[in-house]
Amino acid sequence: MKVDRVTRAGLGVASQLAAFIEHEALPGTGIDPQVFWQGMAGLVQDFGPRNRDLLHKRELLQERIDAWHVEHRDKPHDHAAYRAFLEEIGYLLPEGPDFSIDTANVDPEIASVPGPQLVVPITNARYVLNAANARWGSLYDCLYGTDAMGSPAPAGGYDRGRGARVVARARVFLDEAFPIQGASHADVRRYYVKDGALMVDDLPLVSPEKFAGYCGNPKAPDSVLLRNHGLHVELVFDRAHLIGSRDQACLADVVIESAISAIMDCEDSVACVDAEDKVQAYSNWLGLMSGGLAADLDKGGRKVTRRLNPDRLYTAPHGGPLVVKGRALMWVRNVGHLMTTPAILDKDGNEVFEGLMDALATVAIAVHDLRRSEGPRNSVIGSVYVVKPKMHGPEEVAFANDVFGRVEKILGLPEYTVKLGIMDEERRTSVNLKECIRAARHRVAFINTGFLDRTGDEIHTSMEAGPFSRKDFIKRKAWITGYENQNVDIGLECGLSGRAQIGKGMWAMPDMMAAMLEQKIDHPKAGANTAWVPSPTAATLHALHYHRIDVFAVQKKLAAGGRRAYVDTLLDIPLANYRNWSDAQIMREVENNVQGILGYVVRWVDQGVGCSKVPDINDVGLMEDRATCRISAQHVANWLHHAVVSEAQVMDALRRMAEVVDRQNAGDPDYCPMAPDFDGYAFQAVCDLIFLGRFQPSGYTEPVLHQRRAQKKAHGEPG
Repeated sequence: MKVDRVTRAGLGVASQLAAFIEHEALPGTGIDPQVFWQGMAGLVQDFGPRNRDLLHKRELLQERIDAWHVEHRDKPHDHAAYRAFLEEIGYLLPEGPDFSIDTANVDPEIASVPGPQLVVPITNARYVLNAANARWGSLYDCLYGTDAMGSPAPAGGYDRGRGARVVARARVFLDEAFPIQGASHADVRRYYVKDGALMVDDLPLVSPEKFAGYCGNPKAPDSVLLRNHGLHVELVFDRAHLIGSRDQACLADVVIESAISAIMDCEDSVACVDAEDKVQAYSNWLGLMSGGLAADLDKGGRKVTRRLNPDRLYTAPHGGPLVVKGRALMWVRNVGHLMTTPAILDKDGNEVFEGLMDALATVAIAVHDLRRSEGPRNSVIGSVYVVKPKMHGPEEVAFANDVFGRVEKILGLPEYTVKLGIMDEERRTSVNLKECIRAARHRVAFINTGFLDRTGDEIHTSMEAGPFSRKDFIKRKAWITGYENQNVDIGLECGLSGRAQIGKGMWAMPDMMAAMLEQKIDHPKAGANTAWVPSPTAATLHALHYHRIDVFAVQKKLAAGGRRAYVDTLLDIPLANYRNWSDAQIMREVENNVQGILGYVVRWVDQGVGCSKVPDINDVGLMEDRATCRISAQHVANWLHHAVVSEAQVMDALRRMAEVVDRQNAGDPDYCPMAPDFDGYAFQAVCDLIFLGRFQPSGYTEPVLHQRRAQKKAHGEPG
């Protein structure tokens, strides 16, 4: 597809991107467009070759690992020899002396306030606004409108019996987090403020310091603000409200501080293949950083414009104003080191690395927040928060660190203004995690495990070792527990507690909140001071876990105990003796994998939807993104390679599951069925991901998806 371009500092820039940068992104930042484009040209010229060399090293290491496994395939696995080989080729590096990060100027949401973290596609303005505004959520609404209390939300009008159960459940939470001396919140008739203290039916809180502020008349406040483990809870009183009018204390709602931070994602959850898509992503980031983002939606037949919430204003216990942030602190996740983009061509006419473009563009846009002199700010301390995914080892982290150092110089920002989030989701990073953190010790503010990408990389790295276990059994193997534990342990060793986020991965079932409440408490129990959630509702409910668990106390105890896992555990390859499996078990696994891939890819390629709730083979809605696609595609590719299943069997499953996916999407007017021809770009993409999966770089899905989406946008259907 022909792209209209203009020349900027020797670069061939898509006209749409150039116009956005020059007329929308830069005005108000003080950054001259010529400085920006000259900086971009220098970034591409100086860092492009390093980027290519790093990718080439990935390929060379993979070739040597493949060859080792082929040579040793018919022999019992020699763990010591395997480890020695990885050390010899420079895959597994020596671990250096102990150190602590010295990242400075980190906002409290990152350093000292544990809580949920939302991840959303930056290309969807409504989702982005929902995520930013998910800093606060109604506990009443979340309990009433989900299965959190063990039964699904009722249809129709208000169910007073369910409402009463919600109120009772909320009172139990208040008793746990904010106990009253000699009484229960269930019996309270009056909350008021006297001499700077909260009185509850003339009784004080067991911990009076948990009273943070109030609104209105202290003798009969409109709301009371409480704080526990750094998280706020607001009790809202309204005798005219449907709930408050029936409550003896006029308590109308319990509002929970929920998504403390949010990742605005330019990577796994979006479908950005050209300048048009990137401008959409950057435009929404600009709206967040400037504060002007808005989205119109239909709500009950009327048009509603959604905007960023303002900060919340209270009176401090002893008088004087108290301002509490109204929005989640926002990270932006750039793309990894792999992909190039047609949005900009270098002086030789080659596509530039998308990660370099993201680095300069997203940080330049964030200068709007840094330069703001009035109104709410994302970072009150003056930092920019960038998550960098899919890095392989310390060299690649050091490269990212250097890139952002150059970006700071181009934009005239103080050194280490940009804080770096390291995704621990590739095996070469996991086994060298301490050295990865060391490589960015002045700017790292986040490490996070990602089971799905980590498993996808595990399969691809060890593709030649043999057939892998079924996915549910991979989760039960020792390596995954070791991986999760080591991430926390090394983070604590490197001084991240109280300075940075140590995170855990996503809850993938957005409709199953009762199960989430039961299981996801394991993340704060494991010492993670943040963990990913798929929705604002999930953020509010997951916040309850951080009231129950004092994460910093857990971290202190874990740090005193030393490491629980070591590299040797992470090098255990989760292989299987597939000859014990029945044909039905094998095909069930294949069908489950290909159905998930099809359900995700058909929306990605045909509609440009990078993250969505996709019904699985049992019609359970699961959040799918490129990470889930990667693991499923690599899993089938592994079984094909080792003849666990044949190409004919997989193709038959693909056709049958395509018909299932077509039926699941029958109500979508924009959906293009894959059956009966099976010749569209989406179906072709799925075939490429599986049948050519062994040859994809690191098993990533991006090259195939980008190619097929670009074809779809240029030519339409069929392929």
